[in-house]
Amino acid sequence: MTLETGATLRRIQLGNALSAFGSGFTVPYLFLYVAQVRALGSGAAGAVLAAFAAAALLVLPLVGRVIDQRGPLPVALSGVVATSVGALGVGVSTTAPSVLASAALMGGGIAVIQPALATMIVWSSTALTRSRAFATQFLLLNLGMGLGGLLGGQIVDEHRAASFTLLFSIEAVMYLVLGGVLLTVRLPKPGRATTSVPAPADGATPTGAADRPDGGWRQMLSHRAMLLLCVMGFVLFFTCYGQFESGLAAYAVQVTGISTGTLGVALFANTSAIVAAQFLVLRLAEGRRRSRVIALVGVVWAVAWLAAGVSGLVPSGQAVATGLLISTYALFGLGEAMLSPTVAPLVADLAPTRMVGQYNSAFALVKQLGVAVGPAVGGLMAAQGLHVAYIVGLVACSIGVSVLALWMGRHLTEEQDNPSSVSGGSRIVRKGGPAPDDATGASSSPPENTPAMARTAG
Repeated sequence: MTLETGATLRRIQLGNALSAFGSGFTVPYLFLYVAQVRALGSGAAGAVLAAFAAAALLVLPLVGRVIDQRGPLPVALSGVVATSVGALGVGVSTTAPSVLASAALMGGGIAVIQPALATMIVWSSTALTRSRAFATQFLLLNLGMGLGGLLGGQIVDEHRAASFTLLFSIEAVMYLVLGGVLLTVRLPKPGRATTSVPAPADGATPTGAADRPDGGWRQMLSHRAMLLLCVMGFVLFFTCYGQFESGLAAYAVQVTGISTGTLGVALFANTSAIVAAQFLVLRLAEGRRRSRVIALVGVVWAVAWLAAGVSGLVPSGQAVATGLLISTYALFGLGEAMLSPTVAPLVADLAPTRMVGQYNSAFALVKQLGVAVGPAVGGLMAAQGLHVAYIVGLVACSIGVSVLALWMGRHLTEEQDNPSSVSGGSRIVRKGGPAPDDATGASSSPPENTPAMARTAG
């Protein structure tokens, strides 16, 4: 990776961290703002969250092909404008239709930005530096959002609608800052973004077929490793991210008996664990099989859910229960830190030439589905008082992540599962692809035949 591409990567990461800082101002307060501050009711607030998710689900199946055809920069800039306008619209809306429209615009914009930024990160990194690039991106993303949430909590006042308008205005400005930063970057051509060529393992797509620009969704569905990764990804996002704002929060308040203020401390513990553990975990993960590291995440999250379950069994020992619940959030953060240098680069390493954006969008779609279905299931079970079934089900999902990760590992090549196994000047002949010419793994084929890869950070 040259000094120029390194500078480009740092600018992309900085811009995304600043936009996350802006999002941190509003994410914890969106439901409260719509339901109580604007007095539109919990039904309207739920509809706003649904509109946010629905817009993303509508956009993601289409945006990948546009990224592949037009490049990631113009796509990212269009998403920045939509998100900024949507955020400002939410902040000034006083009626249900206007806040719904603004939320949909904002959700669609963010869905456009994510795979575009992931592609930009891939173009600015190499197969051997990509894990660190995505880990750094995830760290800065969480740090920015955590700091934004802390500052937003000092500004917000549920009795003053203007304070919420200020929060959403800050978010809108920070997304424009992201756009300004992106305008200064000089992306290398995808052929220069050195990548490892995915071998057509069992059920994988043959190299030549995968390089066809019209491969689309049918091509990805025939790629067994990618299909398993998507299934596992849905379970991952359903089990963790999909529970933060609904099921787990409801369990913490209703069963464990913690206050909403303590819930904020638990969320801060989650972010702190990510920031504290990210690079330590990265060093431990380097040189190890990605599939096994992801399998370990399932074990960590199973322990986290068991801790949450036990916290609901000791109501008389409130301090112990609170500590267990906070530990749950911290353990989730540890698992997230383990995922950032493994899952994101793995999606990248499976993506063939001319389908980078489509692979990114496919996985982002899976993520959005998990995040959308998770709150619905968690909230419903909490409302029905099915707390034991809720915990047992999510422990089972966590174990399922481990099983799926190990199964997926059987369909990955050595390079895909452990890129550091191809280092120095070693020349490893890949099935269906030429040997790399150098340590970066760049193929001797022309740039248009070199697979590129991408995946959204965090």
